[in-house]
Amino acid sequence: MDLIEELFKAIANWGFPIVVSVYLLVRIESKIESLESAIKDLSMTIARMNGTLSRKD
Repeated sequence: MDLIEELFKAIANWGFPIVVSVYLLVRIESKIESLESAIKDLSMTIARMNGTLSRKD
């Protein structure tokens, strides 16, 4: 119940759109980090396939 009260206080103080935006940013942050890691791995794999990076990296 305490979490609900804090949420209502935040909405009252900052406004609904800001609270929702902060919530979504915090929630999506881990997914963005995961995507960043996958993009780096993919870039390294493509570089290896093109022969521009050694296999020991």
